[in-house]
Amino acid sequence: MDITLVIIAFALGGILKGATGAGAPVIAVPVMTLFFGAPFAVAVFSIPNLVPNVWQGWAYRAHVVKGPLMLRFAVAGALGAGLGSFMLAWLPTEALTLTVAMSVLAYVGFRVARPGWTLALHRAEKLAAPLGVLGGILQGAAGLSAPISLSFLNAIRLERGQFIVTISVFFFAMALVQIPMLTALGILTAERFLLSCLALIPLMAAMPLGAWLARRISAQMFDRVILVLLFMLSLRLIWQAVFG
Repeated sequence: MDITLVIIAFALGGILKGATGAGAPVIAVPVMTLFFGAPFAVAVFSIPNLVPNVWQGWAYRAHVVKGPLMLRFAVAGALGAGLGSFMLAWLPTEALTLTVAMSVLAYVGFRVARPGWTLALHRAEKLAAPLGVLGGILQGAAGLSAPISLSFLNAIRLERGQFIVTISVFFFAMALVQIPMLTALGILTAERFLLSCLALIPLMAAMPLGAWLARRISAQMFDRVILVLLFMLSLRLIWQAVFG
């Protein structure tokens, strides 16, 4: 039953990624953390965090934003992911579970409280490095950079293609650092690597459905459903971390 829920979570993550270009970890990582713990969740999502982003980054390469934004954000994210991987290896399970839960709550809270917040591109370029590091740390330690990365890029109001290529390169850069580090730290074992590769199947199979839904369902309604789901997941994670 637990494995079935994880497969469903990856499929839902694929739908979200196909529809918006990002967000797959926001669903899959909390579900895996709930049943198997944060180290397992981060390890199993490592390959799905690499392969689809190579594909999407290449597919949308013509939409790269002019200027240093993407490169700064990606390089800083890779650095942060390295630091976060060490935290994943050393922090206790309860702390990691709470980190995932609070990260999801922060993302939901920000989206609800400041839906119209915008950030000018020239200011975003200056913030790309520090926010990239913070997002990378969250990605490395909890498997979720969304409270930083998605909120930041959404605020710039990039076009869909620009958003997808920027976030794809960001995730790709973090994965390049995270995968070898998780392996060296003993978190990404052979068994988890195999599961991570198999997780690509429901994720990528569901991405075309997400792209199809994005053309037919109100973006606002889709967003609300996801936020409600994430809020409920975060509360369940907090309960687990505090009461066991």
